Amino acid sequence: MTLFEELQRRGLLAQLTDEEEIKELINDGKATFYIGFDPTADSLHVGHFMALCLMKRLQMAGNKPIVLIGGGTAMIGDPSGKSDMRKMMTKETINHNVECFKKQMSRFIDFSEDKAIVVNNADWLLDLNYVDVLRDVGAHFSVNRMLSHECYKQRMERGLTFLEFNYMIMQSYDFYKLFQDYGCNMQFGGDDQWANMLGGTELIRRKLGKDAYAMTITLLLNSEGKKMGKTEKGAVWLDAEKTSPYEFYQYWRNVSDADVIKCLKMLTFVPVEQIEEMEKTMEGAEFNKAKELLAYELTKLVHGEEEANKADAAAKALFTKGTDSADMPSTEISSDNLQDGKIGILTLLVKTGICTSNRDARTLVTQNAISVNDEKFTDPKGLIDLTEPVIIKKGKKVFHKVYKA
Repeated sequence: MTLFEELQRRGLLAQLTDEEEIKELINDGKATFYIGFDPTADSLHVGHFMALCLMKRLQMAGNKPIVLIGGGTAMIGDPSGKSDMRKMMTKETINHNVECFKKQMSRFIDFSEDKAIVVNNADWLLDLNYVDVLRDVGAHFSVNRMLSHECYKQRMERGLTFLEFNYMIMQSYDFYKLFQDYGCNMQFGGDDQWANMLGGTELIRRKLGKDAYAMTITLLLNSEGKKMGKTEKGAVWLDAEKTSPYEFYQYWRNVSDADVIKCLKMLTFVPVEQIEEMEKTMEGAEFNKAKELLAYELTKLVHGEEEANKADAAAKALFTKGTDSADMPSTEISSDNLQDGKIGILTLLVKTGICTSNRDARTLVTQNAISVNDEKFTDPKGLIDLTEPVIIKKGKKVFHKVYKA
């Protein structure tokens, strides 16, 4: 099975240009490809996971990844899939986030001996002369054609700023720059990036001629991947300080039955033949086994084998015995929040992050979805005694340890 065939069987490829040339390049390990990441936070999150795994797959086959961190484009913000304009960030914040990204990516990508490189588009975009860009790049873009793309059409009704309108031109220029300076002959991105990616391919061919070798591939569900990792506590991060290895494991352990096979194919390095065999007999308890495999493999990939083993053991202990575990997510409540060592259940659920608001907490309590030390807690006005640590459980799968500071 060739790499291209494996990517297809894993459901990773959707639209692409020049299919035969792409097959030849990636199967022979001759592709120099890039994927872009805008540093809008100080950690990568689950939504970036598919792209990172794809880069790793291609590198393992001998292809060379270029990690493009959008220190320049982050100052504008991509309108694709957004209903509102992104919050503007300072250069200092962007630079800090860039350094955080570089550190995390080294867990996935081998940057030794020039096997992969990291570039920041701020290095060229921030020094461009506006009039030169209009003449040299803008002349190759049709406004009518740009407005026909879905990424702009979705925003036209609510208002699209001229700032954001330039994003496609900047991303297209990135591919042109990487093609010239690094021999980058391929770009990958989510299906919501298709228009921006085609813009880069067209810019190269218009400026350098039809023989210019530049191709594009999109990931089938990368835009869906961006929706992954949303919980009541916020995003699921790859930084252990933001999302603990146990919480990370639990996120994947709790994916829906309908998504587990898809996630195994797209995100793990479990042989695709093994996953396809699992898929044939997937029913009942087999779903739980598949989810445990998914959670373990991804936790190992992000946090290492030791943390994956600890998270797996902790989860199994809880699911089979309901016992306490040092690896369970926990919250320390200061004495300032207690009266005679007690705290209201609604306040506690919000402070632990199990719920986002008192209203949400009240709903869960009155619907019998909350247990304290394995006993149902149904009184929204009730108090929890924290003279000893307690275990809060939401539903059947979310556990949280709470203790007094």
